[in-house]
Amino acid sequence: MPNRPGDAFSKPSRLILLSTGGTIAMTAGAGLDGAALKLRAASLAAAVPQLEGLAALEMRDVLAKPSASFTLADIAAIARAAEDAAKTADGVVITHGTDTLEETAFALAMLAQIETPIVLTAAMRRSDQPGADGPANLLAAARVALCPAARGKGVLVVVDDEIHAGPLIRKAHSFRPHAFSSLPFGPIGYVAEERVRFALAPISHLPKLAYGGRAPVTPILEAGPGLEPRTVEALAAGAIDALVLSLPGAGHVAADVAPALGVLAERIPVVFASRTGAGETLRASYGYPGGEMDLIRRGLIPAQALDARKARIALQLLLSEGGDLARIRAVFELF
Repeated sequence: MPNRPGDAFSKPSRLILLSTGGTIAMTAGAGLDGAALKLRAASLAAAVPQLEGLAALEMRDVLAKPSASFTLADIAAIARAAEDAAKTADGVVITHGTDTLEETAFALAMLAQIETPIVLTAAMRRSDQPGADGPANLLAAARVALCPAARGKGVLVVVDDEIHAGPLIRKAHSFRPHAFSSLPFGPIGYVAEERVRFALAPISHLPKLAYGGRAPVTPILEAGPGLEPRTVEALAAGAIDALVLSLPGAGHVAADVAPALGVLAERIPVVFASRTGAGETLRASYGYPGGEMDLIRRGLIPAQALDARKARIALQLLLSEGGDLARIRAVFELF
């Protein structure tokens, strides 16, 4: 569609919609089956006729899964599909499940670093439920993806008329429609009627990573008071490639378990993150046994500003690339 003077934003010629499953693609199942994945990209687009007025639209089905079932290979496939779509599109929208949207958005910000806007969106309510939010979220995401101001801002997530930087998004509620947050920073923009408004712009860029074709076994262990050394020893006895710790405060653990973690860190990468949800791991404040200074001395790697879920994705990608410990340490310094 040609541009017209007075348009809220310039209308590029082509939008590609990638469908990967999730609640936005679900309707009620039969009997006691609950929700079922029934809607593909074409059906999602058909439910939002306003999309046709924005640009030439192409629909592509990439996956059809609940996002909790996504593997690292699935996330890499989404990244490849987005990069491929961006070769011919002015904007790319990806519909996704809400459960692990934050992991995919973070991974795409490292795997698909391109100028063309890549916008993820989702729904908390099925299309057959009262107040279904999928169509409105999809339309808002399309407007953002086609907005020239979105170019070069990295992977974005649009839900509830809010625009979030992909690396910051997290699911903050299990069922309500307003389920996503990027606290402590907040949204970087919003959609009002047909207008896309950016109030903030990301200035930091994540390192460029690649998927190497394997999914390293990388569990997350959340620690509270008195984490037992036996827990770490049991993990160490298993076939794990790396470990991510979600620790209290700025990255602290019980003194009794610190030696076992140090022994494990001599064999595999062990990354520790703060479980608080804001801030970052410290490096030079607490030197008592189990404090972050002690853990670093024992060879553990601080996750900086990443939470454990995002640290796990980064660590898996690095290991899949064949990155050694020096490479892992260097990349985590960038977070």
